[in-house]
Amino acid sequence: MKRIMLLLTIFGAVLASSCEGPPGFDGIQGPPGPSGPSGSASEVFELRNVNFSLNANNEYTIYRQLNPVILLSDNILIYRLSGTIDPQTPIWQLIPRTLYLQQGELDYDFDFSLEDFTIYAGGTYNLATTPSYLNNQTFRIVILQGYLSNKKGGVAIEDYNAVMAAYHIDASHIKSIK
Repeated sequence: MKRIMLLLTIFGAVLASSCEGPPGFDGIQGPPGPSGPSGSASEVFELRNVNFSLNANNEYTIYRQLNPVILLSDNILIYRLSGTIDPQTPIWQLIPRTLYLQQGELDYDFDFSLEDFTIYAGGTYNLATTPSYLNNQTFRIVILQGYLSNKKGGVAIEDYNAVMAAYHIDASHIKSIK
């Protein structure tokens, strides 16, 4: 008798736990997740045809403020347009970058904070003798949100197109800054 009661109790518990009631009401819409205008969490800005300026420290620089400012965990990659294969196929080089020219070495580098970034040009010779490397330069600034920054282990960040694909950045939403 005890065994029959035990089996009926187990059967009843299994039967009761497998029942399902009517679905509840949908909750309110939550806030949007992190995403830029292209649906990705990263953004790209372009500085087109800008010139380096010689500052008081005898350094060639391009300085811009970020608006809006970035988060402490965000990261920035900067690429320089080094040429084109054809009008639709630009060649982007990740900086920092050293170019070995006939006159000597030319280095492009950058730093950034939450509020701004500076691109530097320096070298082992008088850079004024090669104005084509200082004037009418084009750069792309890729801002990667902090939670994506650690993803770059599987992405060849030297390859601008690979970065754009890996972070799902739509090239049609690149913003131009002056």
